[in-house]
Amino acid sequence: MAALQELAERLRSDAKCYIDPATGKDDADHDGSESKPFESLYHALLQHLDQPAPTYLIRVKPKEGEPTWEEPAKSAMKKAVGRVDTYKKKLAKDQLTSKKEEEERQRRLKNLEDAKKIVLTEDTSLPAAVRIKLNNKSAELLGTRVKIFGRIHQIRAQKHATFLQVKDGYGLLQAVLPAGNLTKTYDALTFAQETALVLYGELKTVPEGHDAPDGRELQVDYYKVLGAAPSDLEAITNVVSRDQNPWDAQNLDNRHLVLRGENASAVMKLREAVELAFVDTYREMSFTKVSPPAMVQTQVEGGSTLFKYDYYGEEAYLTQSSQLYLETVIPSLGNVYCIEKSFRAEKSLTRRHLSEYSHVEAELDFIEFDDLLDHLEEMISQVVDKILANKEAAAYVKLLNPGFVKPSLPFLRMKYADAIDWLNAQDPPILNEEGAPHAFGDDIAEAAERRMTDLINRPIFLTHFPVEIKAFYMKKDESDCRVTESVDVLMPGVGEIVGGSMRMEDYDELIEAYKKNDIGHEPYYWYTDQRKYGTSPHGGYGLGLERFLAWLANQHTVRTCTLYSRFMGRCKP
Repeated sequence: MAALQELAERLRSDAKCYIDPATGKDDADHDGSESKPFESLYHALLQHLDQPAPTYLIRVKPKEGEPTWEEPAKSAMKKAVGRVDTYKKKLAKDQLTSKKEEEERQRRLKNLEDAKKIVLTEDTSLPAAVRIKLNNKSAELLGTRVKIFGRIHQIRAQKHATFLQVKDGYGLLQAVLPAGNLTKTYDALTFAQETALVLYGELKTVPEGHDAPDGRELQVDYYKVLGAAPSDLEAITNVVSRDQNPWDAQNLDNRHLVLRGENASAVMKLREAVELAFVDTYREMSFTKVSPPAMVQTQVEGGSTLFKYDYYGEEAYLTQSSQLYLETVIPSLGNVYCIEKSFRAEKSLTRRHLSEYSHVEAELDFIEFDDLLDHLEEMISQVVDKILANKEAAAYVKLLNPGFVKPSLPFLRMKYADAIDWLNAQDPPILNEEGAPHAFGDDIAEAAERRMTDLINRPIFLTHFPVEIKAFYMKKDESDCRVTESVDVLMPGVGEIVGGSMRMEDYDELIEAYKKNDIGHEPYYWYTDQRKYGTSPHGGYGLGLERFLAWLANQHTVRTCTLYSRFMGRCKP
């Protein structure tokens, strides 16, 4: 009632404010005049909170006659005034909150200024600190004063202490800063994730009932910030979010920061272990490692995917594969392999394609097709065994792919023609890219291939592809000249990871293959000569390291399996 009386006093103003629910608008273009009325009484009252109230007139349309301007009914005024009172209370509350926030901001600023006066110094009476990396987990270090360099991975502030989880690229360590000057410095009050620092303190076992990496913690007695990281809007957690897909544009643009994350760094460390496992396996198999050129003037997998460039006035390409060069050295070096970059200018944005990738390639001399398949089976099996036998690598596999189980031997062997029948026999059939049943001669598309592999749910040696859909150098099957002695190794979840074949060993047959594929044989003289000077039955393969890693680490895309991915439209950072 008091609000209504107050309003009644204010209504003595000679000014008028017009409200028309039908044609009025509650916006900045309307001022409450007769020509530009407001839409609601509530909005009209809000416009006069801090000034004398006018006479409010609402446009009323009677059942008969012309519309007229009348003062609002008491019930309408009471309802509108009630809403205004609610608004005023909220406004007062917001102003009080803003005042408290400003006071808190000023208090924090003062605390920060005061904190700048606190200067930490190392206690020289303490034992000299032993510098360690976090992969040094020797029990003899417990009770020792150590010095570590690292970056803040997590921060947890409590009344009695500030807990930092620190990383150095080799491991994680919980560092405890007891309440006092250690937690009151300017640096401590502005700690942010990724801040680089050096910490000194005694290494101890974590108290019973508490958890920390490796069951130990650093009781800090001194530290120094070496490189502060931003907080607030520029904090790394705002730049690269856990909620974003690791392969979306923003995270790819900020890959240099994404790589600091636990999962991304685990994938990279597992990648190194995988590559070393291949090297060790080949060494045990008596393969010789070579390093073929990346700048070439010949094609391997078709001209449409060549990256062309000018080489001192000559036309040259980035290599699609090192295979041809590997073949040239098996007569003198025996079985050989390389792990080099290959480049494919494929206009493809599938989750398993890259324009630049690491290619594990090998060539084997004096073998038959079954020998090649047996070798692939043994090679993959040994690499997986080495990964799982490596304590650190196995831990990364468990973190990234907890359900991983080494595939059992032997791998399923399925001919291409049988795969076509299998795809068409499903209910419903798995169709080709044109939406029709598969037919002999179709290049089985990625989606169908992955669907088949996932349903069978075991590694598959898919063999004997038609001549027309395979490379010119692949040897034909003597028992069926329609197909080649070729193989794709398919893995559940990722599809093809290996492509291989026996190579043509007959000189004249290779010359005909050049002609059939409209390839001038002259630039390949050094390759063709292998069939002229003591030809031999031989074969080989190429394995995509990123695809192998995607399978092992349960990654959705190969883009997260390389340091900085390159694919159509992406050549940064």
